[in-house]
Amino acid sequence: SESLEELQEELEHSWVDPARDGLIALDDAGTAVAWGLCVMPPDPESLVRVILFGGVDPAARGRGIGRRLLRWQHDRALGMLAASPLRLPAWVLSYAADRAPEHGALLRRLGFDAARWFTTLERDLGTPPSPAPPLPDGLRVEPFDPARSEPVRAARNAAFADHWGSQPTSREAWESTAGLPTFRGDLSRVAWAGDTVAGFVIAEVNEDDWERQGARSGYIGLVGTVREHRGRGLAGALLADVLDAFRREGLELAALDVDTDNPTGALGVYTRLGFAPTARDVAYRIAL
Repeated sequence: SESLEELQEELEHSWVDPARDGLIALDDAGTAVAWGLCVMPPDPESLVRVILFGGVDPAARGRGIGRRLLRWQHDRALGMLAASPLRLPAWVLSYAADRAPEHGALLRRLGFDAARWFTTLERDLGTPPSPAPPLPDGLRVEPFDPARSEPVRAARNAAFADHWGSQPTSREAWESTAGLPTFRGDLSRVAWAGDTVAGFVIAEVNEDDWERQGARSGYIGLVGTVREHRGRGLAGALLADVLDAFRREGLELAALDVDTDNPTGALGVYTRLGFAPTARDVAYRIAL
């Protein structure tokens, strides 16, 4: 789940306009029972996307609120894409958990197709660690240094260039994420080849998740290896280092999310390190 600081930061991005592109449903007492937001991420290179976020309070479900809200978002997203001056392929995207099939059914009725599956994996840090893969020769590993954040952002964009639906992360988005209190540079790891970044693992700790998960948890938000350094076991070595840092921090559980069809074989890397699937989300898409 997102912390209050994360939500506030996202709503304050220069490309997000909640008053224009968002909607809140109130009950007769003026209490919010549902919300929706359409976001068009900035600086696309090959694909323009509008991503639909939102939800309905469980106590207010079954009354058609979600259906009306999603219809409004669908129409608003199409309007945002029509107003874009960019002549690129365009997607409207939304995500639904496998455990909430009614959400997926609403999306399908509006013409969305299930396009991709993302699995949540967890690793109990109390179990014996797997043998750590060796670090490839010629690389050094350091915690994330805010003073050298920009080369890591560039590596992130390079590492994810061949991933499904991925577009570059802007400097504003990257710096705002790195400035959040949940971002843990000390628990993150960056592999350097001289002055260039070969790979990275970015870690977060959100204490708001601990009660829900029943454990002191850390979240691995990004794992990436630049193409020329793939196939050498770098991601596994960095992850093992981060898991060790989590244990020394007193954390009991590590979690991450992965594209099930990730082209780099990331799912296999995670399972070999002891991660096991716990949930799955479906990415629904309208491609224009």
